Amino acid sequence: MKLIASDLMPFDIRQLRHAIAAADHGSFYRAARALDVEQSTLSRSVQKLERIVGTAIFERSRAGVSMTTAGKAFIRGARPMVATADNLMTIMRAVGQGRAGVLIFGHNSSVSAGNLRATIMNWRDTYPDVEIECVEADRGALLAGLDSGEIDIAFLLGEIRHADLRILPLWSERIFLALSTINPLAKSEIIHWTDLRCQRVLLPVADPGAELRDMLLGRLGALGRQPEIHMRRSSRETLLSTLGGGLDVTIVCEGSIGARYPEVVYRPIHGEQGQALAGYSAYWRDERDNAALQRFLVFVGQRYALSFDLPKLGKQLKSGGL
Repeated sequence: MKLIASDLMPFDIRQLRHAIAAADHGSFYRAARALDVEQSTLSRSVQKLERIVGTAIFERSRAGVSMTTAGKAFIRGARPMVATADNLMTIMRAVGQGRAGVLIFGHNSSVSAGNLRATIMNWRDTYPDVEIECVEADRGALLAGLDSGEIDIAFLLGEIRHADLRILPLWSERIFLALSTINPLAKSEIIHWTDLRCQRVLLPVADPGAELRDMLLGRLGALGRQPEIHMRRSSRETLLSTLGGGLDVTIVCEGSIGARYPEVVYRPIHGEQGQALAGYSAYWRDERDNAALQRFLVFVGQRYALSFDLPKLGKQLKSGGL
């Protein structure tokens, strides 16, 4: 049988799969049964492949098929091609279902402790094939990142209104006073807002410094004496690392207390109603085409027993896609 190669008819993965099965089973009949296709379909597929490559891959006999010398070389090269294609399909399916891919978190507070850190760690353990990237920036930059699509979801202190963004109140975290071990307040296990009236409080200009300043002013403003607040163009970490040995204090959210600094301790702040808390919300765009985001939102909803509508996700859940 004379075969002529054709540049106009490239072979496909299905044909390679049929040929590999025939080589493995030594029979078109057994190969067809293994792949759950008709024998005639598999036979025609292999014949077409042989016409495309321009040489016989198999020698046929009543006993079955055996590979030609050229066929052995061809099948040897075809195996990694099929394996690569299968792996690619697996990856694409996983990405489409949100089980793989990339998920970009935005946040403007520390994640050394607290619910956000716990959520990220648990998500990473549950879906290790989804690469996580965390972007820490001020609120304005994070909202711009959501608008441009550079960030999938942002976690921010408080609740703000922003056009076209979905907002989901998530959790509350405790507020702490960070201070030096030589500060007399360090002897107290609990700090009250009123204890800060005579303190020199340092806060970062960057987020969430302004929110913490407003919280402090709101708690003490009614008492007729404003605290001494200094806004610094330093990071939260720099302020914490330089408190030791001095009398200045700073206020942090629970997410910061996982980091330890020399001669610095954390004390929970209480008000009239008990532990001072700060609420966090998640922000995202419904039209964001990232299945990993959709799966993460379901994950968060289940973790914190939240109920909210995800129209796009609802269809996928009903179809079994997630």
